[in-house]
Amino acid sequence: MNESARPAGDAADVHGNLIWARLAARTVRVRSDVIIVALDAALTVAAFAAMLLLRFDGAVPDDRWSKFIAFIPVAVFLAVICNLAWGLYGQLWKHASLFEARRLVFSGLTLIGILVLFEWKSRDVPISVIVTGAIVATFLMALLRFQSRLFSFRRSSSEPGMRAIVIGAGDASARLVNEMLRNPRAGFRPVAIVDQDRSLHGRSFAGVSVVGGLDTMHEIVMSTGAHVAIFPEGDDHGDELRDAAAAAERADIPLKIAPDLSRSLGNGASLRDIRDVQIEDLLGRDQVDIDLDAVRTMLVGQRVLITGAGGSIGSEIARQVAECDPALLVLLDHDETHLHDVAADLPADIVVQSLADIRERRRVLSLFDKYRPTVVFHAAAHKHVPLLESNPTEAALTNVVGTSNVLDAAAEVGVERLVFISTDKAVYPSSVMGASKRLGEQLVVSRAPEGAAYCAVRFGNVLGSRGSVVPTFMRQISAGGPVTVTDRRMERYFMSIAEAVRLVLQAGAIAEPQDGGSVFMLDMGEPVRIYDLAERMIRLAGHRPGIDIDIEVTGMRPGEKLAEVLTAIDEEEAPTPHPSISRVASSAIPQFTLEEGVDRLGRLADDLDEETCGVTLRALAGATPSDIPRDELQLQPAS
Repeated sequence: MNESARPAGDAADVHGNLIWARLAARTVRVRSDVIIVALDAALTVAAFAAMLLLRFDGAVPDDRWSKFIAFIPVAVFLAVICNLAWGLYGQLWKHASLFEARRLVFSGLTLIGILVLFEWKSRDVPISVIVTGAIVATFLMALLRFQSRLFSFRRSSSEPGMRAIVIGAGDASARLVNEMLRNPRAGFRPVAIVDQDRSLHGRSFAGVSVVGGLDTMHEIVMSTGAHVAIFPEGDDHGDELRDAAAAAERADIPLKIAPDLSRSLGNGASLRDIRDVQIEDLLGRDQVDIDLDAVRTMLVGQRVLITGAGGSIGSEIARQVAECDPALLVLLDHDETHLHDVAADLPADIVVQSLADIRERRRVLSLFDKYRPTVVFHAAAHKHVPLLESNPTEAALTNVVGTSNVLDAAAEVGVERLVFISTDKAVYPSSVMGASKRLGEQLVVSRAPEGAAYCAVRFGNVLGSRGSVVPTFMRQISAGGPVTVTDRRMERYFMSIAEAVRLVLQAGAIAEPQDGGSVFMLDMGEPVRIYDLAERMIRLAGHRPGIDIDIEVTGMRPGEKLAEVLTAIDEEEAPTPHPSISRVASSAIPQFTLEEGVDRLGRLADDLDEETCGVTLRALAGATPSDIPRDELQLQPAS
């Protein structure tokens, strides 16, 4: 055999075998669908016969009948062949969709084309009968195949389930309605759609009507007997979620949030993922985009060390850093349980757990020397304002002396980039905690080595962090109240932990070595009144504020301010490449005063001199409560 000719022959054989295999497979499909094929044939005969009778007003000449009898076997044969060619046999029609409907149409058009060509010259059967007969036959075959879907829709509309009002008439809402109708066992049945666009009122999707706007929610609930309102993720509704929550509250039904079902192939989102509204959903903050390439460039292949890695912020930093492929991820914390829990969710091949306290200088220096980190995120801190007011030596040891130890260790091993987690309480610090954080900022700026990028990132409260007001309110609501608020006028800035950490990473990437130490401020949006937050959370839990659960005003605690500010009057703000991050030129504490003050705080803490330590902290930070300009508080009258 000619070896050079063999591949071509083998290829031809393979191609021929594939053709026969496909024909055999389609033949098997036809054999498994004998009943459908027989019904297709019967429907084709009935359709053409009916159109012939209609063409001649019921009085068909005998010669036309004889020609039709000769024509109909050809038409039936071609109809089955066209259906076979377009893959209309061997289908699971209970799952049929627009894809299969399109194939039916194409099969009908193919049948019309072939029959018209076949009869064009002889005209034994009128062309009008051929065209209309093929159309009717295709329609009847579609009814045959889609009847299970039609009947299942009727069944789903009468099956038990939670009657749901869908918020919005966008693409995400359409996907949600379609999924509810397709999967009635999930327990939700759409009975109405509401949308603020009046031009859509009266229209419908899949049999579900757009019946009005949010202002008519109560009337819609009364007329439909709805049990729940569902807001779909994925559509750009702006502030509509908060409006929907208010409308659902007035209508006395719960509001839930459905996942974006367009992502179902990627993450398995389904109706089972419909969830309750969380307070984060109602704060009105837009999704923050960051320069992932810049952040990844900062972290990929680096040896990263995170202090306070077991805390709320530190653990989220660890999770996000791990996604950027560092060479090593050192998690440092003095709490073994939190440290273990965080490490359990991270890649074991890059994670090192270091059980240590940043207040122990020799231990910190030893760990830095051992792992030689190139990037450091310093998140370890005491942060509870009232608690630190009565324990200023602890604030001094951890937030000031501990930060000093980390900075010294970083300088010893040549850390290239260091990010210090600060707070808006460092601005006009009226508390021990705020004063200690301001001193931390000053240490980072003043001790930044030449050629290294050091920065402090200042932001407000984060939702869900340990000690945050949100979990406190949740515990109080679960216990039946009362929910305690220190002052009706008190305001705070809030963002989610994930959002704050994304911006912290972005700020770290923005910092440049030539800038020395920098202070960045995150855009915190609009402040939230704590009393309003308490009311929202009570409503989200299905209770009525002041009726089911009381709100008790307890009075301000030591160190608290009515409102936080983001920058001081003598600080200058400048934009950065990211719109949510500003650079702050902070007034500096003289270097000698700062260093002498840190040493003094360490000695006072060792002596357990709480009173003198607290006075020294405030004096060194340069703030007393009287230093806070009232016009900076941005207060609103109590309601």
